[in-house]
Amino acid sequence: MEHIIYQLEEDLAILTLNRPEVANGFHIPMCEEILEALTLAQEDPAVHFILINANGKVFSIGGDLVEMKRAVDEDDIPSLTKIAELVNTISYKIKQIAKPVLMEVDGAVAGAAANMAVAADFCLATDKVKFIQAFVGVGLAPDAGGIHLLSRSIGVTRATQLAMTGEALTAEKALGWGLVYRVCETDKLEKTREQLLKKLRRGSANSYAAIKKLVWESQFKDWQDYAALELNLQESLAQTEDFKEGVRAHSERRRPKFTGK
Repeated sequence: MEHIIYQLEEDLAILTLNRPEVANGFHIPMCEEILEALTLAQEDPAVHFILINANGKVFSIGGDLVEMKRAVDEDDIPSLTKIAELVNTISYKIKQIAKPVLMEVDGAVAGAAANMAVAADFCLATDKVKFIQAFVGVGLAPDAGGIHLLSRSIGVTRATQLAMTGEALTAEKALGWGLVYRVCETDKLEKTREQLLKKLRRGSANSYAAIKKLVWESQFKDWQDYAALELNLQESLAQTEDFKEGVRAHSERRRPKFTGK
């Protein structure tokens, strides 16, 4: 794998985002590797727990804005649609895997990455973390199952407000809202993870699989219908002038001037 690192430590599979030069932005190859690694961990009987973390000062900005700019300049809408499909599938797979999925985040966690953090069973965050629904800034709507996940985690009103304003949510506030399991200083992140794993290793894998199944059936079994709508809307939004303006404005480090076209 070129864009992530996959390694095993006893019963723990670790997926590390490894594109720090672009703030771990998601593009098609990286998303495909994440899905491949998740499948490996899911099918490996020696793996009882899965951890997703990242190299670099930023966990992930979400979509790779350099790649978005290229797609806008070349009118390559299919690649943008493909990324939207893949990030939704990653969140879907995290919820479907019958093993606890942990996520360690530090720095900015934006866009699709912020919604994958909601999909995880346990999110461990440093006190530097800010979760950002960055989509409105480029004329898009949340992807990676964002509204589906957020509305069930923090309520419809809060989810709507975060999505519409794009306001940053601090780690402490996310903890208070129930999005984060623990908040700690950066140098204590590994210790915090080990404390959680020690607790989880006392439990039964059968129980964890049953709990995840019950969560899925009670809250997310209509995911495929939602995913189809999310993808359809993202494809439509990716063809608007507002989206093109949002991407170009970000590239030029200026405020976008949206026109509703």
